[in-house]
Amino acid sequence: MNRQDRKKRRMIILSLDAVGGRDLAYMETLPNFGPFFKRAAGCGEVVSVYPSLTYPAHVSIVTGRYPKNHGIVNNLQVQPEREPSDWFWQRKYVQGTTLYDEAVKNGCRVASLLWPVMGKARVHYNLPEVLPNRPWQNQLGVCMMNGTPLYELELQMKFGSMREGIRQPQLDHFVHASMLHTLEKYRPDLMLVHLTDVDTNRHLYGLDSPEAMAAIRRHDERLGELLGLLRKMGLEDETDVVILGDHCQLDVKEAIYPNYYFVKAGLAEVKNGRIRDWKAIARDCDGCCYIYVKDSNCLGRTEKLLNRMMERENSGIARIFTRDEAAALGADPECAFVLEAAGIVALVGAYVAKKSMFDRALVNLVEKIAVTDVFQNFANNYIFDAGGLIYYASIIFLLVFLTVQSVEKRRWS
Repeated sequence: MNRQDRKKRRMIILSLDAVGGRDLAYMETLPNFGPFFKRAAGCGEVVSVYPSLTYPAHVSIVTGRYPKNHGIVNNLQVQPEREPSDWFWQRKYVQGTTLYDEAVKNGCRVASLLWPVMGKARVHYNLPEVLPNRPWQNQLGVCMMNGTPLYELELQMKFGSMREGIRQPQLDHFVHASMLHTLEKYRPDLMLVHLTDVDTNRHLYGLDSPEAMAAIRRHDERLGELLGLLRKMGLEDETDVVILGDHCQLDVKEAIYPNYYFVKAGLAEVKNGRIRDWKAIARDCDGCCYIYVKDSNCLGRTEKLLNRMMERENSGIARIFTRDEAAALGADPECAFVLEAAGIVALVGAYVAKKSMFDRALVNLVEKIAVTDVFQNFANNYIFDAGGLIYYASIIFLLVFLTVQSVEKRRWS
């Protein structure tokens, strides 16, 4: 049998964020996960990458490489002067080829729904996980610029009413409905789907909280609906459904702030509650923390400070990895050190700001998003601001879209 005669197989990869091996025993008792696991090949002892974060893990899944090799070494970029920092949203940050790149090269149609680090990826149907992180940006605009615009509009028109920002379970209801619609209408050969219901509820309520367990049960219902649709479409026998987790979680009782000590030691400078200049800086990874040293002359001084921090009673630091040790674990080879948290402690790469930082916070926010200020350059200097034009056009588009949605809702009511 030659290659053309073979029946093409499809693959759907469901990433259940923050679902780990410890959850398998409970999942096996559920009506859809249970039978699925019995007839599937599986491994419950998979070790995540280091650091075990969503973005590094998901890129390792589609590249087969460690974070140090594919370049996504954290969720967040190192931007101490910008808070909040940008995430690694775009495909351009990934080094090397990926599963979806190779699928497209071989003539397969690919769909991606909130799979991390897919902004501007060259796939057929792309709803990327991106957020507005500039005063002039909005959610609709950044999605359109990083995904497949007509496909995103279609999903928004059909299922947008399900979503309430990034709140759960509403967001996963939206993604799930979009997945079923995409499968039924477009029949992609490879579909990458990222669901964050469990992760969100574990962050908010705890590892084994009732809310987290309810989220796992909702995933079970979603799996049942997916398998039911595959049977209805006659695709069950030619579709490989892969269910995986990217990492698990631990409950955290306290946090420490390494940058506070760097500021006190003169290794970083703070102005108006933000780090403006630094020789050494911490960038958190939840259970661990990168330490970057910009001035090599300060390397020894930084190491001594970290050791003094670790020697303190209840320091919260279990171990300090050197650059070479971190790279051996697959972490960022550009860091100077990595701090590993002890048990229930989180390492936070932020500076604890003074209360004055929040003075006039609401006023400042309103000033930043004021529509009348967007064309200030044109009004005062007769200079067109492209960012302002895009911002204003996005607002007009959004208002028209919301009006249409309101009319449609009333019509159906």
